[in-house]
Amino acid sequence: MTSPEVALLGIRHHGPGSARAVAAALAQWRPDAVLIEGPPEADAIVHLAAEKDLVPPVALLAHAVDDPAKAAFWPYAEFSPEWVAIRHAVDHDLPVRFIDLPAAYGFAPAEPVGPAVPAEDGEAGDAEEDDAEEAGADPVADPLALLAEAAGHDDAERWWEDVVEHRAPGTDALAPFAAVAEAMGALRAEGLGESRRDLLREAYMRQQIRAARRAGHLRIAVVCGAFHVPALERMPTVAHDRALLAGLPKKVRTDITWVPWTHRRLSQATGYGAGVQSPGWYHHLFTTDGDPVPRWLTRAADLLRAEDHPVSSAHVIEAVRLAETLAVLRGRPLAGLTETLDAVRAVLCEGSDVALELVRDRLVVGDALGEVPDAAPAVPLQRDLTRLQRSLRLKPEAAPKDVDLDLRKENDAARSRLLHRLRLLGVDWGVPARSSVNSTGTFRESWRLCWQPEFAVRIAEAAQWGTTVEEAAANKAVGTARAAEELAELTGLVETCLLAGLSGALPAVMRVLADCAALDTDVAHLAGALPALVRALRYGDVRGTDHGALAGAASGLAERICVGLPPACVGLDAEGAATMRGRLDEVHGAIGLLAADPGTAADTAAATASDAVPEPDGLAGLAGLAGLAGLADRWAAALGSLARREPAGGPATGAPGLLRGRAVRLLLDDGRLDSEEAGRRLRLVLSVANAPADAAGWVEGFLTGGGALLLHDPRLLALLDEWLTGVGDEVFTDVLPLLRRTFAALEAGVRTTIGGRVAAGPLDELPAVRAEAGELDRARADAAVPVVALLLGIRPTIPRQAAGRDT
Repeated sequence: MTSPEVALLGIRHHGPGSARAVAAALAQWRPDAVLIEGPPEADAIVHLAAEKDLVPPVALLAHAVDDPAKAAFWPYAEFSPEWVAIRHAVDHDLPVRFIDLPAAYGFAPAEPVGPAVPAEDGEAGDAEEDDAEEAGADPVADPLALLAEAAGHDDAERWWEDVVEHRAPGTDALAPFAAVAEAMGALRAEGLGESRRDLLREAYMRQQIRAARRAGHLRIAVVCGAFHVPALERMPTVAHDRALLAGLPKKVRTDITWVPWTHRRLSQATGYGAGVQSPGWYHHLFTTDGDPVPRWLTRAADLLRAEDHPVSSAHVIEAVRLAETLAVLRGRPLAGLTETLDAVRAVLCEGSDVALELVRDRLVVGDALGEVPDAAPAVPLQRDLTRLQRSLRLKPEAAPKDVDLDLRKENDAARSRLLHRLRLLGVDWGVPARSSVNSTGTFRESWRLCWQPEFAVRIAEAAQWGTTVEEAAANKAVGTARAAEELAELTGLVETCLLAGLSGALPAVMRVLADCAALDTDVAHLAGALPALVRALRYGDVRGTDHGALAGAASGLAERICVGLPPACVGLDAEGAATMRGRLDEVHGAIGLLAADPGTAADTAAATASDAVPEPDGLAGLAGLAGLAGLADRWAAALGSLARREPAGGPATGAPGLLRGRAVRLLLDDGRLDSEEAGRRLRLVLSVANAPADAAGWVEGFLTGGGALLLHDPRLLALLDEWLTGVGDEVFTDVLPLLRRTFAALEAGVRTTIGGRVAAGPLDELPAVRAEAGELDRARADAAVPVVALLLGIRPTIPRQAAGRDT
């Protein structure tokens, strides 16, 4: 197995059985030096493994200094044999070195040579996978799968568990490694599983073993993938290995550090994962001294009880018996994960796959997140982020977590700014979510937080923009603005700057926005840009930002949209009309906010904020802008002009029916048209003079957003019913999909009521429901005023009743 000086410990990466075997072998062999498969750049930081603050799962992160996007990870869990070897070395004050091909070669552009652990050893290094794909290399067969097949097993994982993970410890701790080396030697003798990259890596490993011998070490332990053991046993000449390594590309300047990792990342076979299917289960096997199956089933029962599943102690006892019985029936030495999960499904979950999936997610995989000490190397941006996370009490966690922020509180406002700044830098630690608390104010934000290990790479990439989160986000915002090509992108960036509190970057972004808006004549672009600007104006009520310039830009965009909207809608096809309808709705809502009475807006904002919050100046600042008072009227005139642009000379001469109908509906909802005028226009559109397809589009635009209008005004429903029954057979099939799409978007209750009224008989005979005139019961009305005021969010004012008045 070994020379007198070297013990080759061939392992399978992230295997708890291999980890125990390595621990026993090191205790028996008592080496004076430990060599581990991994990037040699990590030699400078391996001593940090002795720190109590370095808690696995963790990973070595190496990246090119000039291009941080070129990165690779080497993850280690508590049950990883390499981690066991590292801890043994640092605990016994032994020299420990990494002997794989340096990461600096893997990032070189000349020839793809990946330094990460190869797939056949059970770990998929990202750099190696990417390089193999770029080189067009064929995937290497898993040598363990070949051994399992030779032993009569079709599942390599289960075979490995039976022969290694479930093996009882023997008297000779080195014997299992000798058996594995012999099996791998038989595979290598047949030339199975070898690749050029493996030959290069093994040549470099042999060089490092020779260097350890020259350093005077007499008992050297080498921990590496089992596949490499035969190549390290047969030591060719030094000249042979030098010739193999002569073609390596030039090294790239590389930085390396420790970063937190997660069990969930270990379970992924692509990207930065390691392909470990059950890291939570492996962690349990490694950390449990005895009775792993009963203890694990007890944890599963506790989890299910916490989720309100009825699980008793008797369930656990029967599940243990079932798992052991299944192992006997299947000829396995001990119950494995397969038998245990079968028992969980049958007994604890009572056949439910939904409950079983919960157990898989929480216990088989798990959400464990490692920790690294402050002494670990890091870019200044990472250190600033760590400082902010601690000061704001916002701890990174691998499990998704929902957080509600009250922006009236300084700590929550600072948390919000941090999350928005990180999103601007491409670190989506937090994603905006729907709040669990109903609120119409702008002082509440909801986020879903979930820390991902690859954020370490994105932070390294973002370090080019600055040394602090605020500085980097501000510089990134200015750089993004100067490179932006769309007006909507700029307005969205302005909104993000306000949310992130980047007041230093806002003037530069606004200048770029003003220049772009002055040159852009496309109404669709202007319409797409306006809503973000107006939304940004609403944030002043709790963020205290002066929005004078922002409000002026929004007002200018709105004026140009009012002028250019009607002609811009002429001649649009179906797809263009659908897109413009969405823009129309967004602009309508934006102008409604922009043209709101400034005093009312300020009062509303003050009512929703606490007394400690300064008076808002965002919306109140609109009072000084000339022309806003008439903006709503000008927008209504633009909608009226759009509604009248009928295609008298063909579709290319007028606006599509979808947009004309939508304009009428918006005017009706705003009280600019009454129901009689809307009915008259509907009657004209549904006349025989108009094309049925255009009429159907008009109806779709008119009814989008709420079909209850047809219930409140039976005359409109009667007109629609009369038109549809009179459509000819030749065009009915063309019109039907449009109407079906329109009515499918209505609420189920509205559709049911409309269907019932149509089925009841002729709609023109149904009288409109009118309230009978009668004397108002003021006492009963006054009793309802407080409730209505509460719903509207205003202060209730109840008139004092006259003395002696009859009630």
